[in-house]
Amino acid sequence: MKTIGIGHGSGGSLTRELIRDIILKHLVSDELSPLEDASYIKLNGAETAITTDSYVIRPLFFPGGDIGKLSVCGTINDLAVSGAVPEYLTVGLVIEEGFSIESLEEIISSMGKASREASVRIVAGDTKVVERGKCDGIYINTTGVGRVVRPLLIKDVSAGDRVIVTGDIGDHGTAIALSRDGFEIDAEVKSDCASLKELLMPLFDIKGVRWMRDPTRGGVATVLAELAESSGLGVEIRENSIPVREDVRFISDMLGYDPLYIANEGKALIITSGEAAEEVMGILREHPLGEKTALIGDISSEFSGVRLKTLIGGLRPLDMLDEEMLPRIC
Repeated sequence: MKTIGIGHGSGGSLTRELIRDIILKHLVSDELSPLEDASYIKLNGAETAITTDSYVIRPLFFPGGDIGKLSVCGTINDLAVSGAVPEYLTVGLVIEEGFSIESLEEIISSMGKASREASVRIVAGDTKVVERGKCDGIYINTTGVGRVVRPLLIKDVSAGDRVIVTGDIGDHGTAIALSRDGFEIDAEVKSDCASLKELLMPLFDIKGVRWMRDPTRGGVATVLAELAESSGLGVEIRENSIPVREDVRFISDMLGYDPLYIANEGKALIITSGEAAEEVMGILREHPLGEKTALIGDISSEFSGVRLKTLIGGLRPLDMLDEEMLPRIC
């Protein structure tokens, strides 16, 4: 590897290779090495979760949201799936010379609205302006801090556990694809961009909840492949149980995409014990964001990796995403 390729930002195997071979070689810490969505640290004796993310999406405004809403909800979700109550955010803006003040205000307004709705306070920030042509409008970095209720770690996943997803997959990436030039497809697909804080917090006290992740870059398949690789266990999911909107499935077929690898921004994958699965699904379905919650698979010690049981009964292996299907989706 001599140069960075677009696939290094996919969230898949090239991203993990970059992190493992270059970044972690020089940035060594016990907190960072698990590579979870958030790190756990102690602040004045209190267990705290911290996470950071940068948003470079194109286009900046899309059906269901914009880069401002996305940057707040995405960071809140990384804390929530880590078993933490999101409390504070910081915001860093990199703005291109010539960017519209009206568009900037709309983006900042979205950030304020999303943070207020989630009862999360934005407490610090930074703004930089770069020369015209040196930035694609605006990039946003958000860092989140939350109070840990219970750390949710891959090491706690075991054979016999169940795999749950909180709703239709692939909406965000499909909405972004349709928003870009060149896709003349008439469909009303909206991003699922949303804060998962209120949906997931009731699960923190359920002992059978093992681990959670929001399947953003790389989609559901890549997250499960990461889980299988880190745990040494196998994951089998059932194609007929995976919720996908019909229009998303149709568009994916047209464009050559696989919904299992398309980004989501308002869904969670949840691993629970077999005993807790029904209770967890019942709680999730009571919330508007979890009405389509589905049990899609199981964890096994009898094989390794991820496999999909297809509609005709075959088994298809699922690996991490190699190359970026659709760059700049978050």
